[in-house]
Amino acid sequence: MAYVVYVDHYNHKAIVHDEECTAHRRRGVRKVREDHWRTGFETAAEAMRFARSTGERRVDYCSWCLAEEKKKPARRGRSRTGFKVAIIGTGKPRSMQGRTGFAMAYSHADGYRATTGCELVACVDIAEENARAFADRYGLRRVYADYREMLATEKPDIVSICTWPHLHHPMVLDCARAGVRAIHCEKPMAPTFGEAKEMVRVCQETRTQLTFNHQRRFENRFVMARNLVREGVIGELRRMEGHWGNMMDVGTHWLDLFNFYNDDTPAEWVLAQVHRHNDASAFGVQVENQALCYIAYKNGVYGLLAMGEGHTIWAEHRLWGTEGVIEVDYPVVRVRGKGDGDWRVLEAANPEGPDASITKGIQDLVECLRTRREPVLSARNAFAATEIIFATYESCRRRGRVDLPLTIDDNPLHDLIKRGLLNR
Repeated sequence: MAYVVYVDHYNHKAIVHDEECTAHRRRGVRKVREDHWRTGFETAAEAMRFARSTGERRVDYCSWCLAEEKKKPARRGRSRTGFKVAIIGTGKPRSMQGRTGFAMAYSHADGYRATTGCELVACVDIAEENARAFADRYGLRRVYADYREMLATEKPDIVSICTWPHLHHPMVLDCARAGVRAIHCEKPMAPTFGEAKEMVRVCQETRTQLTFNHQRRFENRFVMARNLVREGVIGELRRMEGHWGNMMDVGTHWLDLFNFYNDDTPAEWVLAQVHRHNDASAFGVQVENQALCYIAYKNGVYGLLAMGEGHTIWAEHRLWGTEGVIEVDYPVVRVRGKGDGDWRVLEAANPEGPDASITKGIQDLVECLRTRREPVLSARNAFAATEIIFATYESCRRRGRVDLPLTIDDNPLHDLIKRGLLNR
């Protein structure tokens, strides 16, 4: 199915239609000049991105198209009012001694329970005691050790994948090919760039909505900082700075937020270096101890990440503009912009609790299943951050600047480690 966008400048609206939609005829829109129609969009998300770019006040999907969509038979046994949800990789409960993760499956489950129209039906874990504890917590009747068996038996509409990164690629592909409508996966995307590319490609081919849990796009301090940038409080954005741990596990959050602040403008090139002096790893993936990553974006904005041991910028993020600066440093945002004689300190804690952003991300992806809007935590956004991670490692391998798009398939850091060029 193709999509079209009708741009009505007089009424300040841009509406996305199915190509087969006849609503425009019913409303007499056929009388409007042909150049008000924009055609040739292969996906609803692509059409919606164009609609948003018009700057019209009202941007929406055609209500008649949505009504027609609701008349179609439900897929995979879904009820008319809800979605069947399954969780892969429950892990150990947060209270259990010896757990090695953050019990993200529990945060996902809480998010689905807080989302209208979602029903948790099953969970999967290779450790039966973990799956049983999760099922008892959320009142699930069925637990599985094999996620493929779960997919065949339960036929869920939505699956959350909360396993370690090396399992993301096969699980996403199997879910998409099994007919799952939406996959919400933990970050980082995958240990290699080729796996990340294939996950996106297969989900596009199967028309599966794929999202990754970069939930910080919903956290108060980052939203506040982005809004201040958009309001022009510091003039035009020129440079973004940040520091934290390694590039792969936590750097994916910071790179995603750099893109968030910069209206998801694509990166143009990356110049970077990494250092590794021990067997550092994060959830089974080998990582560096230190990294410097310099990024140029296509709109002239620059980004600098100083990651790992010994690095600090005395804030989480610092955003420089032509007329001021913003510092994000939990639980506050500091701003010194146009007309400010001194720093203003804005409270930016998360009063709803630490998992509220995860719930908001889940509520957004569920709404997108109904409206066909692109999710805030889309695979497109996650892939943009992931490309910069692997470009960082490739810059170290090449000993020079890496222009994007990136064309490799492996993990350059792992290649350097294998060849004995790092960790020495």
